[in-house]
Order: sequence, then C-alpha cells, then structure tokens
Amino acid sequence: MSKFVIIDGNAILHRAYHALPPLTTKKGEPINAVYGFVSMLLRIIVDLKPTHLAVCFDTPKPTFRKAEYAGYQANRPVMESDLSEQFEKAYKTLEAMKIPMYSVPGYEADDVIGTIAEQTTHSHKIDEVVIVTGDRDILQLVHDGVKVYMPIRGLTDAKLFGKSEVIERMGVPPSQISDLKAFMGDASDNYPGVNGIGPKTAIALLTKYKDVSEVYKHLGEIPESTAKKLAIDAEMAVLGKKLATIVRDVPVSFDLKSCEDWQIDDPKLIKLFEMYGFKTLKSRVEKVGETLQKEKQMILI
Repeated sequence: MSKFVIIDGNAILHRAYHALPPLTTKKGEPINAVYGFVSMLLRIIVDLKPTHLAVCFDTPKPTFRKAEYAGYQANRPVMESDLSEQFEKAYKTLEAMKIPMYSVPGYEADDVIGTIAEQTTHSHKIDEVVIVTGDRDILQLVHDGVKVYMPIRGLTDAKLFGKSEVIERMGVPPSQISDLKAFMGDASDNYPGVNGIGPKTAIALLTKYKDVSEVYKHLGEIPESTAKKLAIDAEMAVLGKKLATIVRDVPVSFDLKSCEDWQIDDPKLIKLFEMYGFKTLKSRVEKVGETLQKEKQMILI
C-alpha cells in the first residue's frame, strides 16, 4: 500500500523548538529545533511507514490572507532568532535525506499541503495521505483518503485523526471546520468571528444549516438574540470563512516520483549529524535505516 506523509515543516520545527531545552553545536549555534524535528521524523517513519515523503514550509512573503485582512496574524510575535537560525540547517538536513520541500510565496504551508493532498488523492496514485502537523486548521482536509497525525504532548505523544476523531475533537465534521472558525473566530490568527457566538451555538447552527451561507439564508428562523449577533457581524463571518479555508489549488510545481526517493541514512546526513553533534540521533538513524533495508528485502523475496 502506498502512503504519502506530508509534514508541516513550520509547525513541527516550532513545536520541537519549544518542546526541548536549548541545545547548541560545538560552535555555539542553536540546534534543538532541528534535533527535535529529526527525532520526530524518525518516529513518523517507524510508526507510519511512508512510501513517499515531503515537507512543506511557509515563506517570508505575506500571504493573500494578509491582503484580505490587515489584522491577520498581527498579534503573533516575531520569530525568535534562536529558532529562525535553525531553518537553514533543517533544509540542509532534509536535502541530505533527499526529502523534497515545497513552498509557494503568497500562500501558507497549509495551502501547499492541501493542494498536494488534493492532487495525489484525486489522481488515485496514492492509497493514503497522512499529514503531520500540530495545526488544527489542517483537520479540515481529512476525508476517506486523508488523515492527520497530530502531536498531542511534546514530541512523543501523537494521535491519528480520521473523520470520527475530528468530529469528537471539534464537534463538527472536517467539511465544517472553516464555517466553525468563521463564527467563533481564531485568536491565534487574530480575527474575531461573530461577537457573542461561542462553540455551543456555532455547532448547533452548523448542525442544522450546514454552512455559513445557509445560516444567513435562514436568519428569520433563528432566535432573535442570536440572529441579531449574526446580522451585526455578517461581513466578518463571510471574511472569516475565507481566511479559515485552506486553498487547494495553489500553483505548486509538484513531482510525486521524487517523494519516494528519500533515504535517511545517506552518508551526507551522517556527516551533518557529526557536525551538529547528534550522536544519539546518528545511531538511531543508522538503526532505522537498517530496519528499512531489511523490510525492503522482505518485500522483494
């Protein structure tokens, strides 16, 4: 069975950086995020057994969401230099593993992931896509051919989300997550939603009326106090839906074949690990590499 694992590079690097204590190379350069990222990547390979791998990243260029709403993510602090300095090392590590990286200026990694997942599942070239991220927005991409593998605590505890797990976690199916956020807003992305509408009311509305558009078509059926709140913030609800919806037609140059050529024990990687001081990871990579080779040989027999 073919399984394509797509990793949200920014989300996992951020998570690794905050989950681990400070680590530095012999030169005194911060390296804990890269260490945590590779550690989780090894776990992903062992747990999920991907046939294909890719990592998607944000770019420094403002996205179309910022153009739509000036306040989008305006409350987020500037990335700490100790983290930003590690991105180049992460890129070099992935290059050494021959894992393709994708990003498109003007779009978030979420959008690139959504587009690649859409292309591969619709083409029927992949049996299953698993997206690795700590970002709950990605849960809207879940369907029969797509699951989300999400860290729950630190880097060691993770959960696989299918449709039923999404409903249990969010209260709505994947297809309604952007509508839910349209009403509730998103403090992390800094847009307000509809003032006075909490999760209980939002879920009830979506259970009855399916999406934002249908809710507004039936305002006359909704209790007056709730209908009034919805009417006052109608523009924000419509905008919120647009901000929350992951784009699935990003102009990304994507090559599925290159995603199956990854190799975690390439000599270039081992040399990088020696430079970074990753003694424990070096032995783990070699051990996992040996296991993968044995599994490939068993398949060929």
